Amino acid sequence: MNMDARNQYLKVLQDRYFKAKSRREKSSILDEYCQNTGQNRKYAIRKINSPIPSRPKKRKGKEEIYDGYVRAALKDVWEIFDRPCGQRLAPLLRTEVDRLRRFGELLVPDEVAEKLKRISPATIDRKLRRQKQALHLKRRYHGRRNPLIYQRIPIRCGDWDRTLIGQIQMDLVEHCGSSASGLFTNTVSSCEIATGWWEGEAVMGRGQQATHKAITRMRERTPFEWKAMHSDNDTAFINDQLERYAKAHRIKFSRSRPFKKNDNCFVEQKNSTHIRAILGHLRYDTDKEQKIINSLYRGELRLYKNFFQPVMKLKEKTREKGKVHRKYDVPKTPYQRLMESDQISEETKKQLQKIYQSLNPAELKRKIDEKTHLLFEAYEEKNGRGKISPFKKQTPHIQESYIFDDSTTPALVT
Repeated sequence: MNMDARNQYLKVLQDRYFKAKSRREKSSILDEYCQNTGQNRKYAIRKINSPIPSRPKKRKGKEEIYDGYVRAALKDVWEIFDRPCGQRLAPLLRTEVDRLRRFGELLVPDEVAEKLKRISPATIDRKLRRQKQALHLKRRYHGRRNPLIYQRIPIRCGDWDRTLIGQIQMDLVEHCGSSASGLFTNTVSSCEIATGWWEGEAVMGRGQQATHKAITRMRERTPFEWKAMHSDNDTAFINDQLERYAKAHRIKFSRSRPFKKNDNCFVEQKNSTHIRAILGHLRYDTDKEQKIINSLYRGELRLYKNFFQPVMKLKEKTREKGKVHRKYDVPKTPYQRLMESDQISEETKKQLQKIYQSLNPAELKRKIDEKTHLLFEAYEEKNGRGKISPFKKQTPHIQESYIFDDSTTPALVT
């Protein structure tokens, strides 16, 4: 017995139940209902004492005028006229439906053709809503078509000569906090493959001109000649300005495969140890913060990392029964690897040695900590908050520029 049958049966018993003169008679009616329906007695008492809702009658809908045949024909005409909106398509339907039928482009009966001629713009948009949504999703998830510049810059992956000095991998690290809206500081990071020599430069925004200037400054600071540049597919690097720069200085320019971060693995490692471990994940969007970061990059941080932080290089990798075994060479600093190389001139080695002898690693570490603390204080001052952790993502905040006296240690110029 389904619910409708139970309700009908209960409605019949309700008349008898309320007309009963004694409790014994009412009890016998409840026993009869529970025995026939199998429902609980207490539930039956509550149900029989409450009014049974009547099922609402279904409203008879209007007859559909523009059915599937009209929608299919409307979609074909919409595609022919390059997907216009309803207001632009409605007058075309009145004048062009007969022409399309005459040319054999629209095969519809006279009844559908007449409906197409008198359909309103609002109805057109309503009937084509599903097609527009599908088109929007197709555009959203369609692979981006790269312009010609991507075809001119070759893809390179894994074929690096790890003994040749001067091959540079580059990447852009965002300091946007929890939101990428507005203007904020980015770090242009570079790493030399053979020695692990690292350079960084902070720029405001991700414009091509700012990135180009940052790369020029980093190239002037390195103690070797750049022979190759490699980046990901970010438009900050893949642009005509940087391509012309590479050709003018006879630098081979290449890029990674899309969505393959391991093609840029050397600089990706430095992004963690040289940038995130020092600056954290906060949002830096003022000139004062940018200048503090550049003071670190151009001075103590680059000297500390390149002269006193050993780098392990992979010598051999073998696979044995599903397990990979790796062998590394003796850890050496980028400075030591440059001094041992025969690709560096004696004059450059003397300059490097002179800078090395003048450096105190403990003093460099203290200055790095001081400037890092100064950077976090500038962030707290900007946001007007108490002490925070630099690794906790924050809400973005925009503030006017500050003036900061940028004092850096001497940089090496070849």
